[in-house]
Amino acid sequence: MATQDTVDERNFEKMSANLERVEALTQRLMHALSHRNPPNYELNGPGQDLYTVALSSYWQSVMANPGKLYEQQLEYWGKSVRHFIAAQKALTLGETQPQEVEDALADDRRFSNPLWQTNPYFRYVKQQYALNKQALEQVVEDTQGVDEKDKKRLEFFTRQIIDMMSPTNFFGTNPDALEKAIQTEGESLVKGLENLVSDMEMNNGEMVVRLCDETAFSLGDNIAVSKGEVVYRNEIMELLQYTPTTEQVHKIPIVIFPPWINKYYILDLKRENSLIGWLVDQGYTVFVVSWVNPDASHSQIGMGDYVEKGYLTAIDEVKTITGEAQLNAVGYCIAGTTLHVTLALLAKRGDKSIKSATFFTALTDFSEQGEFVPFLQSDFVEGIQKEVDEQGVLRSFIMGRTMSFLRSNDLIYKPAIRSYMMCDTPPAFDLLYWNGDGANLPGRMVMEYLRDLCQENAFVTDGFEVLGETVHIKDVKLPIMAVTCETDHIAAWKDCYRGFLQTGSRDKSFIVSESGHIAGIVNPPSKKKYGYYTNSELPETADAWLDGASEQKGSWWPEWEAWLRKRSGKKIAARKPGGKSHNSLGAAPGEYVRRKASHL
Repeated sequence: MATQDTVDERNFEKMSANLERVEALTQRLMHALSHRNPPNYELNGPGQDLYTVALSSYWQSVMANPGKLYEQQLEYWGKSVRHFIAAQKALTLGETQPQEVEDALADDRRFSNPLWQTNPYFRYVKQQYALNKQALEQVVEDTQGVDEKDKKRLEFFTRQIIDMMSPTNFFGTNPDALEKAIQTEGESLVKGLENLVSDMEMNNGEMVVRLCDETAFSLGDNIAVSKGEVVYRNEIMELLQYTPTTEQVHKIPIVIFPPWINKYYILDLKRENSLIGWLVDQGYTVFVVSWVNPDASHSQIGMGDYVEKGYLTAIDEVKTITGEAQLNAVGYCIAGTTLHVTLALLAKRGDKSIKSATFFTALTDFSEQGEFVPFLQSDFVEGIQKEVDEQGVLRSFIMGRTMSFLRSNDLIYKPAIRSYMMCDTPPAFDLLYWNGDGANLPGRMVMEYLRDLCQENAFVTDGFEVLGETVHIKDVKLPIMAVTCETDHIAAWKDCYRGFLQTGSRDKSFIVSESGHIAGIVNPPSKKKYGYYTNSELPETADAWLDGASEQKGSWWPEWEAWLRKRSGKKIAARKPGGKSHNSLGAAPGEYVRRKASHL
């Protein structure tokens, strides 16, 4: 049996070893921070004007009704004191039973540990956080005299403060992290620090939390798996053509334009959830554009370049390879917006190369900016202008950070707690792997998109200038279908619908899929997970459309394929990638998709 002295000696040795590891990790952390190239400071928060307007408006409301302020403050003080007295009493008496009090955070999964209810200390911390949260929300709600956009921005940044200050985000007030540290004799803290340092080293000193175990995936092996060839390449994109899996295919080919904010393989993850693979299996000749991951040398690539060297070139190459005069096109998110612009340009030129077009979660009317209101005002756009002037590109981590803050608890704080406090290995989840594999955006393109399409809303108002033409959404008159997502926080389905109605097309269909921006699209029939809504009528408002819609079970993919089939011609012998005119430049997924933004 070990003596107490032996146990103490082992503990001392373990502590000494951990301290040495911490010292080494600290040196690595400082080295990573020394290489940090932070974004323009104006991208870290709103301009001072917003705070000035908000403070002035709040002060005016206080002067008009000071009694209301006193009442609110007295209620806040009173509840805070009562919470403190109750905690002191419970600590003195050693009470461990949950108190029968109103729990504003009862449904918040962050506070699921029983200690939040039974331990007086943690119970007090939780109650006080809930009270502070309520007080901040009340202040914003009571702020009058500011316009709607500023009010939305105040609500957003207040929510960010509330989420950031949650006691679960701090080691000393997180019972899960404290219990793990005790159970592992502090090992979890050292390993958590290792995870933090590793993340910062991978991202040039920026704290970008890994959401996924990246070692679990390899492009072309168990993700981006569909077989095909790179049949064309230029400085902005690679064109992939997929190997047929059926003896016959529909005559009219399909070309898919994915968003260049991320990589194309969101539509080709694993075999069981690959939209690309599924389309090939249905007997279609499928082409996909894989966009280059830009660096500073691409700074002057604009929206016109994406249209000309991306869309128009891809269309011409597909026509040459297949020998067809027409093809069906698909655009996802920003690529759907740009597909709309391209179709309007083709209409102006009298070019009938596109037989039909499908849009996945694509905005065209930006008069309502939804959850992006905080990021589309002049102070942030000016900050982005300075950023791209200095860097040449909008760096991937800035866009990723912006998207993450829309769901900060799920995409920032929860993963950080799991990795840095609990030292848990991130999950091997294909969608999260893709989410962390971001792309930079060319500086010129970013500013044209933000100023002309988003802020000026030019495409549905005075017209958007591209390649010497002024194009408008009403110019688009060919058959179209839009697929949107019910809980999409990036391209809200009601906003998509508003733009969709403004096209000049007479033959148009609209679908609302259950779930969000990604899961609502990557929704294979085999999963039988999310349904969708259809309505053959197109009333003037989105609410009216939904009121008259029918709920459908299962994936929307077969519904879309039935629509697509009618516009895809007769069956012919399956085509080999590249045909007679284009030699293979390498197997799919190609070269461009492998370029990591952090290495640029």
